Amino acid sequence: MNTEVNPNSGTLKGAWDDYISRVKSGDMGALPGVLGLVALCIVFGVMSDVFLTPGNFANLLTQAASVTVIAMGLVFVLLLGEIDLSAGYASGVCGAVLVILITNHGYPWWIALAVSIVVGAILGYTIGTLVSRLGIPSFVVTLAAFLMFQGLLLLLAGEGGTIRIEDPTILAVQNNNLSPLLSWAFFVAVSAIYVLIGLARINSRRKAGLKSELKKLWAIKTISLLTIGVGAVWALNLERSNNPDLVSLKGTPYVVPVILALLVGGTFVLSRTAYGRHIYAVGGNAEAARRAGINVKNIRTSAFVICSAFAAIAGMLFASRQNSISPTTGGSSTLLYAVGAAVIGGTSLFGGKGKMRDAVLGGLVVAVIDNGMGLLGYAAGIKFIVTGAVLLISAGVDAISRRGATTS
Repeated sequence: MNTEVNPNSGTLKGAWDDYISRVKSGDMGALPGVLGLVALCIVFGVMSDVFLTPGNFANLLTQAASVTVIAMGLVFVLLLGEIDLSAGYASGVCGAVLVILITNHGYPWWIALAVSIVVGAILGYTIGTLVSRLGIPSFVVTLAAFLMFQGLLLLLAGEGGTIRIEDPTILAVQNNNLSPLLSWAFFVAVSAIYVLIGLARINSRRKAGLKSELKKLWAIKTISLLTIGVGAVWALNLERSNNPDLVSLKGTPYVVPVILALLVGGTFVLSRTAYGRHIYAVGGNAEAARRAGINVKNIRTSAFVICSAFAAIAGMLFASRQNSISPTTGGSSTLLYAVGAAVIGGTSLFGGKGKMRDAVLGGLVVAVIDNGMGLLGYAAGIKFIVTGAVLLISAGVDAISRRGATTS
């Protein structure tokens, strides 16, 4: 038995050594996604005069929102080692339900949104039941659902092909901004809560006699994150309008608090609840989880329910950004981008490894590629090739790191 103790334990050097050991053993976490995002921003920032402007930064956030939310839902499914190919068109169907209820039947936006999320949950429950109860592979079930949801969206859209929405609240989510003062107030409030929760977590673990993160390391990470946040809010509060005398564009887009709320909620569920622990347990080893008393079938079904519910929220974001829902909403490359976002951010395709933040990080990477190459004038075909290559590299890194963790 090896009783050797690291002499640097409890120091920053010891924490760094531990991190390097984890990386070498295959636990890279979000490192590839972070490095990829930084590299892409540097490349496009050098090659394009527009990429690093405040206006394009705000556009990146709104552009990435819908795909990011779908990717958040997919994280729950991917953690189980499953896949949902229907999530893109599920967002289109739920978005159509939302718009029809508001535009054609006059329902308030909050009732229409609640109904669309319930519809999404029903779609997810149907898929999850077929996968978990009948044992049909998720690839087959969701591929069939992909085709059926596409047909359902065509029927909902009708002969006109496009359903417009004029509800000011829905449209504001992707098109309006907090004032500069409210942007700073929101940032300060979120930062204070983040710091207090972080300190409380460290102190509670130490009081319980459990291993906790080194306070100095936590402080460095927190200060770095808050510094990035300060820079982001400052950039978003700059004037982005080409004609500020006519229309002023300043402040944080409304969609940012929406994404943050979903991120916090999903992170809490996965990291702080028994349900979240069951998700990871089933994804890591379903048979061991079953023997431990976990209802594997219910966990699988619930993951698809959550995935489709997130897709419904993404449908609202699509309607807000496009001012309408069309038969192509959620189609084309939407699903591929969403799956790519989750995997590029660090979620494993093999199950058992991933976090909600992966969807946000990967969503930004995908949006940066699409946005940056568009600014440089590259055709859609080149964008798809580059995005596919990045996804393939991410999946390769995941497979290699998994193999390294198995053999170590």
